[in-house]
Amino acid sequence: MASVLLSIGLTGNAQDIFKGYEALFTPPRSYTVLRTSERINLDGKSAEAAWSKVPWSESFVDIEGEGRATPRHKTRFKLLWDTSALYVYVELEETHIWASLHQRDTIIYHDNDIEIFIDPDGDTYEYFEIELNAHNTVFDLLMPRPYRNGGKAKIKWDAVGFNSAVQVLGTLNNPADKDAKWAVEMAIPFRSLGTGENTRMPVAGDWWRINLSRVQWDLDVVNDQYVKRKNANTGRPLPEHNWVWSPQGVVNMHYPERWGYTFFSAKLAGSTLTPVAIPPTEDLKKYLWLVYYKQQAFRRKERRYAASLAELELPATVKSSGVQANLGLTATNDEFQATISTQQGRWKINESGMIIKEI
Repeated sequence: MASVLLSIGLTGNAQDIFKGYEALFTPPRSYTVLRTSERINLDGKSAEAAWSKVPWSESFVDIEGEGRATPRHKTRFKLLWDTSALYVYVELEETHIWASLHQRDTIIYHDNDIEIFIDPDGDTYEYFEIELNAHNTVFDLLMPRPYRNGGKAKIKWDAVGFNSAVQVLGTLNNPADKDAKWAVEMAIPFRSLGTGENTRMPVAGDWWRINLSRVQWDLDVVNDQYVKRKNANTGRPLPEHNWVWSPQGVVNMHYPERWGYTFFSAKLAGSTLTPVAIPPTEDLKKYLWLVYYKQQAFRRKERRYAASLAELELPATVKSSGVQANLGLTATNDEFQATISTQQGRWKINESGMIIKEI
């Protein structure tokens, strides 16, 4: 079984408080990452036996999710891990494989590309992004915080030890024929996911927030060359398509709270997979994000933050997956802090949009 879906349980009164924000609270997808004892040779071909023993992800969908057009090309991936690295294999079906950028850390999404986003601790701060095109050109960066919270990409950051390979089933940059697909194989060392000595090493049983995105441009052929299709009125390229594994509900990958869940299993590749329940506290965090979204909307309108849950039309007691929790809010005009408390602990969020466990 490739994935286990969260049960958000938006029923009754709970459904009413999410009105207008439904797209941001659809169930994220999840994937169980099995271990490998086999050395992965990065050649873009997934020839190792371990790859054949793990499931495919679901096919990618439009970034906004339900109700949007199905991507015209199929994209899917597999994951493996060992004590040193996360291994990623992605297949991207494509009839015309095109790439133009060769220099590392150029803006790779100006080409068709594949991107992976990783937030090991799920707090939406200090997360990592790696992009590749069909030339195997890499763009890697660290985001101290999302752009919406004033984040600025640290492009000089490098995923030390990162390695990748691309296989093209067809001919790159040749409009005269039709291609089949391109495939990317990556090894992301866990020691690279951090700054200084602050690295993120998973252990069996951990949950990480991860998403993958494919940027796809519409192309035309002009003088035997691929060029981006242009808007006839403006002369500018048409907007790119954004296809993702777990739908964001918004055309923005930098909502880390919307990424999928990956569960690091102790089981080896080839083991029988059984559904793994995502902790109920993860589901309860949606109420903190609802407070955050509503507070931002409230401030845009009123030029201050709401002083109480009542102003946001939110209850003080909420429930999800059979777990009851208390929701709290304190605020000034320019700051706020929301908390959610259960017998398992208490979490908070403030105007900076960072989830922190207090107790």
